[in-house]
Amino acid sequence: MTLTDVELRVLGALIEKDRTTPENYPLSTQGLVTACNQRTSRDPVTDLHLQDVLAAVGRLKDRGLVETVQEPGDRVPKHRHKAMAAFGLNARELALLAVLMLRGPQTPGELRSRTERYTSFPDVPTVEATLQGLAARPAPLANNLGRAAGQSQDRWMHALGADEGKMAPRVRIPRDSHGADRPGDFGRAANGSGTTQGPVSGVAEARAADGEEDSGSYAELLRRLERLERRVELLEEGS
Repeated sequence: MTLTDVELRVLGALIEKDRTTPENYPLSTQGLVTACNQRTSRDPVTDLHLQDVLAAVGRLKDRGLVETVQEPGDRVPKHRHKAMAAFGLNARELALLAVLMLRGPQTPGELRSRTERYTSFPDVPTVEATLQGLAARPAPLANNLGRAAGQSQDRWMHALGADEGKMAPRVRIPRDSHGADRPGDFGRAANGSGTTQGPVSGVAEARAADGEEDSGSYAELLRRLERLERRVELLEEGS
């Protein structure tokens, strides 16, 4: 199974909130966007938009990794992961995969520290044994990347996608010939393989190559709208 960078971020964020803030789980769509883009415990930090996250949720639902529910009393539909059942994971394996999805390659020592809110590992060898178990599966879920320069431990990475924790930056599509913004017409920069992710038009690519930049006013407006929607949802959930 190969997941995209956005799918990995969405799935990892759902697992994290399930284990660390169960009182606020499952997550509303806006809550999930906020979780994906939070500034702590993320590498890289992202600025995903609502449409990015919704599209990823749809693809993860098709793979049986996420479901959307609306319980009696819920004002909005909410999302939850199904990774534990889908992959046959225990709590420790689930915690390691989530942190690897959210923060990229890490050593067993780093993983032990960063999974404390999820579960408990008595020592680093237990982390290493759990990672080795994930790597030894018929369809491996983790890979040993070896040691980086200056490190005394091997680094490990999940085997659910080829992103290696490097999410491509967003590209803002310039205004049209009349000077107006084109709502929803966003794309994603080319990745390391030279392919382009998302609906970036040929005109936009050419302008980006020429160094032409947009003021970003529409993107800022979207961010303000998303923050307002989140505040409204929090008020509704608390009523």
